[in-house]
Amino acid sequence: MPAVQPSSSSSLVLVTGATGYIAAWVARCLLVHGYDVRGTVRSTSKGQQLLEIFQKLTGYGGPKFGKFDLVIVEDIAKEGAFDEAVKGVDAVEHVASPFHFDADDPNDIIEPAVKGTVGILQSVSKFGEKVKRVVITSSCGAISVANGKPVTFDETNWNDVSVKQAREQGKKALGVTKYRASKTLAEKAVWDFVSANPSLLWDIVTINPPFVFGPTTNHVPSPENLGTSATDWYKTLMTQDAGGKSLEFLATKRFCWIDVRDVGEAHVRALAKEEAGGNRIIISTEPFCWQEFLDIANSLTPSPYTKHPLARGNPGAGSSAEPLCIYKADRAKELLGMSNEEGADWKYKTKEETTRDTLAEFAAKGW
Repeated sequence: MPAVQPSSSSSLVLVTGATGYIAAWVARCLLVHGYDVRGTVRSTSKGQQLLEIFQKLTGYGGPKFGKFDLVIVEDIAKEGAFDEAVKGVDAVEHVASPFHFDADDPNDIIEPAVKGTVGILQSVSKFGEKVKRVVITSSCGAISVANGKPVTFDETNWNDVSVKQAREQGKKALGVTKYRASKTLAEKAVWDFVSANPSLLWDIVTINPPFVFGPTTNHVPSPENLGTSATDWYKTLMTQDAGGKSLEFLATKRFCWIDVRDVGEAHVRALAKEEAGGNRIIISTEPFCWQEFLDIANSLTPSPYTKHPLARGNPGAGSSAEPLCIYKADRAKELLGMSNEEGADWKYKTKEETTRDTLAEFAAKGW
């Protein structure tokens, strides 16, 4: 399928859940690249807060900067929720999906994730006459299975274990298991939809990030309003007990990470690059242990945050720990031009950049 490029008349892209942590960065990156953005929001007030943030960006309203407007979608799981929103758009970035570990019944998080994802594809099929591409935000949670041993994953892997556990354990399943099951089932529903509709006039890309950290660009008046992954980063670095994490946990490389601004750029590139169509793409910077972020935060000179001491953990621990999870991100390099390698078209942000910029934001907000 043809890629969706910003044009002199500006291509219009729908971003669902636009006031969310990742979605707001997706919208901002699109605007900076010259796309017009229509963001779905649950209420006019939240959407207006985001619009005011974008209007203050350098270049907004200029010839190379896209425009932002709003459309209300109160419930993404409601049938036909996106029917009006998709009319007239050239592409869709579907980011809206519940991200929390507080679901009681697994279906409380699985149903809106799956229904919202399938719903937007159905709406595009019925009313998205101009749509050329749909980009779906999935997750590495739909790919990897934690088993305590070093494992390398790629786009051929699926996290069927979490789905099985959520179904068998029900309410007793861990919150993270319910969430990972929701991402797995929602993304599988995407590719099932593609298989069941071979004559689609548009194609699909799924973007699969791991833990996402970095500064916000949505309206976040207090730390209590941060999203799930940003809250985890905040509590680990900003509280003296590192958010209650043990020294052993802090020094273990259990997970991988990526800066939220890189996630936003990946979504733009997934629209603009023709060869990305029809692909599932992992975007991941590298494995990490929390102690690395703590050590970096405490070594920054000058420190961007001086209001109170940061958590220290056990300095130096974990630097030589073997990663328990590695993602092969070759497709991101080949299809999106994104990698850690010298000379890459787009290099991922480092732990130092992410830490400095995030702490600077916290300081500016007075947290």
